[in-house]
This record gives sequence, C-alpha cells and structure tokens, in this order.
Amino acid sequence: MKKIFLFIAIFFAISNLTAQIYDPVSFTSSIKEIGENKYTLIITAKIDKGWHIYSQNVPKDGPAPTSFTFPKSKNFKTIGAVVEPEGHEVDDPVFQMRIKYFADKAVFTQNIERKSADAFAINATIFFMVCNDNSCLPPTEKEVKFTFKKSDIPVKEDVAAIASKELKATKEADTITRQETENNTTNLVTVSEKDTLKNQKNITEKQVAKAVSDDSLWTLFFFSFLGGLAALLTPCVFPMIPMTVSFFTKQSKNKAVGIRNAILYGIFIIVIYVILGSLVTALFGADALNALATNVVFNIVFFLILIVFALSFLGAFEIVLPSSWMTKVDQKSEVGGIVGIFFMALALALVSFSCTGPIVGTLLVQAASQAGIAPIIGMLGFSLAIALPFAIFAAFPGWMNSLPKSGGWLNSVKVVLGFLELALAFKFLSNADLVLQLHLLEREVFLAIWIAIFTVLAFYLFGKIQLSHDTPVTHISVGRLSLGIIVLSFVVYMIPGLWGAPLQYISGFPPAKQYSESPNGFGNTVSSNTEKSSLPEGAENGPNGIPTFHNYDEGLAYAKKVNKPIMIDFTGYACVNCRKMEERVWPDPKVLNVLNNDVVLISLYVDDKRPLPKEEQVVSKITGKVLKFTGQKWSELQILKYKTNAQPYYVLMDHNQDDLNKPSAYNPDSNGYYEWLQEGIRNFKNNNIVR
Repeated sequence: MKKIFLFIAIFFAISNLTAQIYDPVSFTSSIKEIGENKYTLIITAKIDKGWHIYSQNVPKDGPAPTSFTFPKSKNFKTIGAVVEPEGHEVDDPVFQMRIKYFADKAVFTQNIERKSADAFAINATIFFMVCNDNSCLPPTEKEVKFTFKKSDIPVKEDVAAIASKELKATKEADTITRQETENNTTNLVTVSEKDTLKNQKNITEKQVAKAVSDDSLWTLFFFSFLGGLAALLTPCVFPMIPMTVSFFTKQSKNKAVGIRNAILYGIFIIVIYVILGSLVTALFGADALNALATNVVFNIVFFLILIVFALSFLGAFEIVLPSSWMTKVDQKSEVGGIVGIFFMALALALVSFSCTGPIVGTLLVQAASQAGIAPIIGMLGFSLAIALPFAIFAAFPGWMNSLPKSGGWLNSVKVVLGFLELALAFKFLSNADLVLQLHLLEREVFLAIWIAIFTVLAFYLFGKIQLSHDTPVTHISVGRLSLGIIVLSFVVYMIPGLWGAPLQYISGFPPAKQYSESPNGFGNTVSSNTEKSSLPEGAENGPNGIPTFHNYDEGLAYAKKVNKPIMIDFTGYACVNCRKMEERVWPDPKVLNVLNNDVVLISLYVDDKRPLPKEEQVVSKITGKVLKFTGQKWSELQILKYKTNAQPYYVLMDHNQDDLNKPSAYNPDSNGYYEWLQEGIRNFKNNNIVR
C-alpha cells in the first residue's frame, strides 16, 4: 500500500510538467572572396540578451563546446580551422573552471578554396550549447547554407576587415529603435529582427517547439518511472513476475542463460514501449503536441479518454485488445530464441493492457503537452520500471520469497488509480472551460467535484464502500488506514476553498479565485458597482484584487497618465505555473503592495479565444497565416519580441516600451521576485531623472 501513496504524488506532480520553450540563438551566413578561388565563409551568431554560447575549446567535463562541420565535397576544400572572435574568459561558478564564451554577437570565419566552377551549396552544421545565469538548454544543432553561383563577382577584402565590418553592421542594426505601429503590439521588432525573420526564418513555431528543457524531461522520466512502479502493483502485471522469472530459470540450460534471457525480456519490454512513444511523436509532430496544453478540442478529448480509463479501473469494464492479436503473438512466442523472447515481451504488453493501458495513456497525454521527444522519454521511464523486476528477480530468484502474495489488494490498487484518473480528468475539462471562458466549471464547482471524488475514495479505503469485483474487507491494514487518513485530511483541507481560501498546496489545479461565483470570497458584501468605480477606465479586478488591463493600448495610455512603469504579464487561462505565481507569490504583502501601487499591470492571455476585430486581423510574421484570435496576437508579440513562448513571462517596460531590466519567468521565490520588481522600478525612476 505504500506504493499507492507514491502514486498520489504522481497525480499532483505530473500535471505541473510545463514546457518552457526557448530558441535564444540564430545564425546567418555570408560569403566574401579574398583571393583567386579563395573565399571566407562568415557565420554570424546573434545571441539573446542574458544568454551565451561557448568557445570551440572547452576544458574536459565542461559545457558542450561550439563546433562546426563542413561536408566533404569535390567542389571545395577547407583551409585551416574555424576562426572565432575574442569573446569573454571567466571563472565559471557552475562548471568551476575557466571558460571562454560569447554573448550578444559572435562572428566565426572559415576559409575555403573553390575547386569547381559549377554552382553548388555548402550546408554547414553548428553544434552548440546555450546557457544563461540560471540554466542551460540541451546541446543542439543548426544548419547554415552558403550558395555559390557560376558567376560570382570577386570582392577582394581582408578576412579581419570582413569580420570587423560584419560586427559593425550588426551593432548598428541593434541600435535602431523599435518602430511604433498603430496598435503598438505585433510589429514591435527591430530592423535586424525583421531581416532575420524575412531571410532566415529562424523564429518559427516548429523550431521553438524543439527546445524542451532538460529539467522537465528528467521530471517526466521520474514520474513516468513511478507510474511504471504503480502499474507493477496491478493484478495484470504483478502475478506475471514470479511466473515469467520461473519460466526463464527452469527452461534455460543453466542459471547464466536464464539470467541472460530475462534481461533480454526486460530490454524488449523497454523497446516495445519506446516504439509506442516514438509513434505518438511521429504521428502528431512537435507543432501539434506543443499546442495540447491550451487546445480546447484536445483537452475535451483527453477529458473523455481519462473518464473511460477511470471507469475501467473502477471495474465498469475492461479495456481489452482483439483476441486474434493475442493468438498470433502466443504462436510467435513459442518459436524460441531471441525472436520468441521478443514476442513473450509483446504478449505481456498485450495481456496487461487492461491495467497498464490507462496509465500509459495518461502518461502519453501529459508527455504530449511537452512536445518534442517527451513521449519517448515518458515511455522509457515507464517501461524501465516494468522491466527491472524481471531482470533483478531472474538474477536473484530467492528474493521472490519477499514479494507479497497476490490477492484483493491488487484490485484495490486499480480502484485507487481509477479515482485519481477521474479527478485528473476534470483538470482537462477545466482547461477547456477556462480557455473558452464559459464559466461552467468555476472554482467552487471544480472543488465540489474534487471533494466528492476524494471523499468517496476515503470511504472506500476505510472499507465503507465496496465495488462489485472487490474482495470483502474483513479488516483494514495499517497502510490502507494511513492512506485513508491522508485522503480524508486532503478533503478537509479543500473545503474552505469553497468560501475563498487560497489552497496554495494545490494552486494551479482548480481555477483561479477570480474565476469564481464569489471572486471576493463567500459573504463579501462589496458590490460590483463599487469595485468598478474604484478601478481605472478599461481595467478589471485581476488576481488578488490587483487592477489589471487586458488591452495593451489602454494599459499603456494609463501608465503614461499616472507616470508608472508597465508590467506585461504573458499568461494563459490554462497555465498551471501562472496560477501558482498568482496564488503563492503575488499575495506576499510586499509584492502585492508593488503590484497594486507602483506598476500598471497588463495581463495578456496567449490562449484567449475571443475573435479579433477585422481591422486587427493581420498576417503572422511567423506562420504567414491570419491571426484571428486575441491570444494569437499576444503569443505573436511574445515570440517576436522576446523569442520565447513560455508562460508565465513578466516584462517591466517604460513608456517607450523599452525593457527596464531582464524579463522574469516562473520564480516561486517571493523575495527574488520582489527584488526583480524593485530593480525595474529603480531603473524607471533613474531614466525619468536623466530625461
């Protein structure tokens, strides 16, 4: 029963997996002729503020160095190595070594000798790792292309002069002020950024979706592994452990062969589930998977899928695969050898599907919302937990005596999982309701449903409720009693939330307090007319009663009127970490005082599905499609101006729409967040004094 308790942790943590997606480095290419049939290939790296890439020469055990690969070709040959700029050399506190890195801009050059008069292209590959002061993104590759025509016009120029000229040009481009447009929003982008978008198309949704942080993937792997451990405790899998291990140890010629076969069996289990994760990634693709978190249709589909899974675990029916599949796989498993072992592993996956299917489906749903290779990582963690016992008990068969005997407790595990699936399903339905702003599943309704689900679960654990396929409960074990007390305590904790309590331990799961029948708390007599009269024109009562604008232009105009800095809050209705910030960090007295009195808050919801007026519907610079919804407009602004599509994302700006300090992402440290606010406000005041 201790393992059941672990799965409650899975339930509350697995929905928090959010993809913070970045693409901080873009590369451009150019060619200069420096002599007869000799050229310099110039690669210019533009690096976002606060980020840096590393030198080609990095000490052992350090970060991944930047490297360049040029294909072998009869059309050209390289001369010497890639020349890198001077850069910065520091004692890095993270890697604890002296490292050279490049920030802002870096120009790399490679000399080549042309061997053919025909037209040809060189596709160079750049491998690099990008970091900021807090974290590093996984090492990645990008390509740049150099095109040689038949009739190039010679431009004789020194290599050093070329690099110097290129650096000077990029610096001059960066000094060009951001152009103002009629709506002051979607066209906030520098000339150099426009050139990048037009010529290189480096900032696209497809590329942005590729960069999933290492931290989130490791978190996914960990909770998928716990999900695999939970699946082991189901009646479809647990009894198979001693049966399968005994088969390998008894049917093999000696113990070594039995252990080898059991290990192969475990490896094939992993292969089968990883293939499943790969198929999900291949079928949906990064673009579609990245949209799952806020897409209404997907959230409703996931809600229905999880309801089906929950009913299956509760015993309403079993999800089974066609019997013909099982017959064919059984026949193949009798072949013997490695092929037979593979089909035995496949048979286990099919036989246990009624128990593992709902868990696998839930993990894939969560992994899919992270995009990229997340479904593969999820299935790797899940299958590793399934496979390990078979290999371990084959190596040490005496340990099987310590396993508990199969019995009714296995079915109880399924029922507990069913209740957790049921509760999780309503989170997806809530996401769809929030995005559409239907107010059908407001905070009180959501909490009432969860209170009912976990109350019934507590009664089940105490033996007061039994389902048709349960073994009669003659006594309650200590583990079951302890878990029942924990669940009942959780129910008691949620009840005050019906009357406006913050419920910080589950913040992000229920809708925010303002998405409620009683936003001011049950029994509060403040009228809506009184609230509106105390708010600036165009503002609404936001989280924690903070006056909030949702119209960019109105918020900007008001900030100029009252001479306060602007805080842009890129957020989302279905963003879990956004709600955590609003319910855990913003209520801190010193933070709340700043947000109420010292800044003008403009919250831009990137998943807002309200249609844009016809006159505001413009063609996206990213996708080339018409922006039809309000959220698309704000998402476009965030990606173009800040090269990120992660929420929450906070920006402090002055009245010229220039950043006052480095933007902040999710930061659960209220003191750190307060210091960030104070830094921006100080810079705003200093700028006003200078003017």
